Amino acid sequence: MTTSTPSTEPALSIGDVSRLSAAILEQVGSVVVGMREPLELALASILAGGHVLFEDVPGLGKTLAARSIAEATGLDFRRLQCTPDLLPADITGSFLYAPAEAEFVFRPGPVFTGLFLADEINRTSPKTQSALLEAMAEGQVTVEGQSFPLPSPFHVIATSNPIEYEGTYALPEAQLDRFMVRLSVGYPSRESEQRVLLNRVARQREVASVEAVITPETLRSMQATVESVHVDPDIALYCVDLVNGTRTHRDVQVGASPRGAQGLMLVGRARAVMEGRDFVAPEDVKAAAVPVLAHRISLTPQAWANGVDAAAVVTGIVAQVAGPPAVGARGAGSQAAAPSVGGALSTGSQEPA
Repeated sequence: MTTSTPSTEPALSIGDVSRLSAAILEQVGSVVVGMREPLELALASILAGGHVLFEDVPGLGKTLAARSIAEATGLDFRRLQCTPDLLPADITGSFLYAPAEAEFVFRPGPVFTGLFLADEINRTSPKTQSALLEAMAEGQVTVEGQSFPLPSPFHVIATSNPIEYEGTYALPEAQLDRFMVRLSVGYPSRESEQRVLLNRVARQREVASVEAVITPETLRSMQATVESVHVDPDIALYCVDLVNGTRTHRDVQVGASPRGAQGLMLVGRARAVMEGRDFVAPEDVKAAAVPVLAHRISLTPQAWANGVDAAAVVTGIVAQVAGPPAVGARGAGSQAAAPSVGGALSTGSQEPA
């Protein structure tokens, strides 16, 4: 079986990754207004090697955000509008007969890119949605028994409309579990929405674009740096305890899988690097808990009928589970408090850079 070649790019320093991350967010924030926190978590997920699901009502800039992230990171970008009649081959590609060669040749689909946007993914059938599973999990696609590696880096950003039900298909749990984070954009503030209008007037055209801050090779180096971040055993146990909390909660029918605990750790490491630290702090895990875990749990029928929200359940679990002691760069139980996570990744900020 053919698989993608592992990255051999050298790691950068923690300070370089933090600086480049801030530059990417500033560049994207120049056109995507009022989405600071979702953009930070989306970038953290990409630095951690994951995929992103934006779920919110239409018109809030989800597609623009995906395109802007691709442009700022130098990744090749392809967008596929998902429809009910879309087939798996429309994503992966297919073999076509080439008269000149007198043989069938493989024509790659749009998934062969650096950043693939599946727009309104819940409008296509589960069979077609599942065509992305192998690509997201293994960085390759298999067509007619032959495996074809995807470019590296490869990331999927999907958008979903949660309020429209006619002509839509709920994403299977296995598909949801492959997304490292699910993010909600939310309506912008009054001032942010005013800035959206003024930006449109200033650029005098509909399409907005950003300049590339890094190259795909640099992105691989940044991802290699994230892999070097220290994770204290107490932090790892904290991730496990949070996931176990979803499995024993009275309103949860099916709790998060071990991939949820791994997602907490991975996003926590990326968040730490973006803050300029070489170790994961409890605040990194707490900030990632809802985006990483809420879409990985299934509520009981009674909880669903009572209007219980999965995000609220995870928030409650975070409040109940005791966090680990303050940890330092290479040790547990340090008496020195971990650095405050209130800078570039402040969870209360909704304003662009």
